[in-house]
Amino acid sequence: MEEVRIQISGAQGRTARYEAAVRRAGGQPVVGFCPRPDLTCGGLLLCGGGDLAPAWYGAADRGSGPPDLDRDRSELALVRAYLSAGRPILGICRGLQVLNVALGGTLIQDLGDALRPFHQGERDLWHPICTAPGSLLHRLWGSRILINSAHHQAADRLGDGLRRTAWSEGGVTEAVEHSCLPVAAVQFHPERLDRTGEDTADGAPLFRWLTARAVG
Repeated sequence: MEEVRIQISGAQGRTARYEAAVRRAGGQPVVGFCPRPDLTCGGLLLCGGGDLAPAWYGAADRGSGPPDLDRDRSELALVRAYLSAGRPILGICRGLQVLNVALGGTLIQDLGDALRPFHQGERDLWHPICTAPGSLLHRLWGSRILINSAHHQAADRLGDGLRRTAWSEGGVTEAVEHSCLPVAAVQFHPERLDRTGEDTADGAPLFRWLTARAVG
């Protein structure tokens, strides 16, 4: 069986874990930095990274980090191309935010002092999330799992067709899925989610979901 190609967009020099996760899931990574859409690939993986420019969702800067406008333009175009083609998309951390903005959603630019300590640190912070019954994450891992966070922004108003499928105890959106397209995104980092223990998620099934949907 021919290996499925997965287009990966991420920060230069910081995609190794994502590439390894795709390979373990049976895919062939096609990596780019501000790439153009390559629809010879069967699916798209959007990696983590810095903040989007608030202007993309019609907001003033209220705590966002310095944007990379070239990467923003590239990844918003990637999402639209893969959505139009009906190809699967998996977004991770920044990737969830790119997906949400591409579909007309908005972002919380900074979680604030009450929530930020539970989601952002120099290393991954581990905390539980709840998943929506019937969602992809619920099918993979059950109703309550332990995941890793490293973010200070999050989805606010969801984009067209997206529904919230996981949330933290503080109410922060931790995953979304599209209502009718093979599109999912998580605010945590499954590419480095290899901690073992009771109720802890293993990130590999998300990448297998992507490559399985990308076949054909």
